[in-house]
Amino acid sequence: MEPSLPTPPLSEFEPADLGRVFAQWGFKPSHAARLLRRYYATGVLDEAATRGMPANLTTRLQGGRAGPALTRRQVAADGTTKLLLRLADGRTVESVLMPDFRADRAAGCVSSQVGCAMGCDFCATTKSGFERNLTAGEMVEQFLALRREAHAAGRRLQTIVFMGMGEPMLNLEAVLAAVRRLGDNDLGGLGWRQITVSTVGIVPGIDALADSGLGVHLAVSLHAPDDATRAQLLPMGRRFPIADILAAADRFQSRRGRPVTIQYCLLAGVNDTVGHAENLAELLAGRRMHVNLLRYNPTGLSLRGIEYHPSSDATAGRFAAVLHDRGVVAHFRRSRGPEIDAACGQLRRRSTGAVD
Repeated sequence: MEPSLPTPPLSEFEPADLGRVFAQWGFKPSHAARLLRRYYATGVLDEAATRGMPANLTTRLQGGRAGPALTRRQVAADGTTKLLLRLADGRTVESVLMPDFRADRAAGCVSSQVGCAMGCDFCATTKSGFERNLTAGEMVEQFLALRREAHAAGRRLQTIVFMGMGEPMLNLEAVLAAVRRLGDNDLGGLGWRQITVSTVGIVPGIDALADSGLGVHLAVSLHAPDDATRAQLLPMGRRFPIADILAAADRFQSRRGRPVTIQYCLLAGVNDTVGHAENLAELLAGRRMHVNLLRYNPTGLSLRGIEYHPSSDATAGRFAAVLHDRGVVAHFRRSRGPEIDAACGQLRRRSTGAVD
């Protein structure tokens, strides 16, 4: 990090990097770790964060560039809170806080890119296209914003998923840097087991995540049990066949010792038949993986001009029953905030005036 430039937000620094900047400014490097611990605890650079430090260092830090600003906030009846944050370049990104079953806990969902290039046909984010990768600090700032929201609601932010806007495996270097900061006991303090990285099935990224040595969880957005159906829903399915994706998930699970979660969004008449369920059960036979069944939040016409609908309760129940009968561990993820722009990318599109 070049010290002659205006100081970036503190979230862009590792303690050692910030220490070197302080040393070049003529201050003790030891101030860096203490300052970052305080910053991660509160998410703000205030008098308490800089207490006991030289006044001229405090002044210089206060002149640094601020982190993302909260532009819009939506709260659902179930307590789900969606934040729209404006970045330094004017672009916006979404983050979501989801209440846990326990009244004192919450989970957070953060984005890894502005927009997305994956083209998943039922996703609102893809309608805006891909704009750029987020920095590690911009991902950390989402975490800090969600932690503040959780604290204000009397909850503790317990887990984080990289499952918002964008494909984490296509920005993996920055994602891993953010993960290290969030999991570090001296910074975010979450611990690796509380962090999940999601992917649509980028095989090299899954292997690189395993190579990182971080004990995080992996979630794979499968959404279909056969390559033909999957390719219609997720164009990346044409590049990485399901067999290759599951083989990479097997390697990750073997190396990291973490059961992989299979994300499966049920779409009426598309991927929700008994046959689809039987095929999915066959794919996962002998694999210690967990299926997360998702209720679809409609997002209007897709890129292909299709209007997708959620499966009926009866159809979804039959699908789950087939999996259970075949010995597959599966459950429904609670539908979050249906009365707000809950689907990934919806709030951002509405805020920019886009029409579905």
